Amino acid sequence: MSEYLPEAVRKGLEDARKAALRRSSRLCVHVGDEVYRINKMWDTGFSMDAEDAPHLRGQVEIYDGMRHVSRCLIVASTEESGEMLFEFKWNTPVSDRPALDYVQERDAPAGLLGFSF
Repeated sequence: MSEYLPEAVRKGLEDARKAALRRSSRLCVHVGDEVYRINKMWDTGFSMDAEDAPHLRGQVEIYDGMRHVSRCLIVASTEESGEMLFEFKWNTPVSDRPALDYVQERDAPAGLLGFSF
């Protein structure tokens, strides 16, 4: 169907689709001091606009707005329909608390109340 649309209309529709992806996604990649917007993210990678995306490689940080989500090792894999696709070599979620070095009981109390007499 898109073969029958004028070039200006096709370009307008593509620009509108890209703008909607940018608005709906708060995810971004931080590489040093540089920040790049992520269009889509899935289990094994993510995509960015090919125009804005450098050929990233190596360790990057992924943020959802101001929240640090994960630390990843990535490689640029392919370019498809105006988007650069990146694959994770490893993807480690970031926790907001330190790792436990003991087994936590399921029925452990949430806290202890002190009594003063």
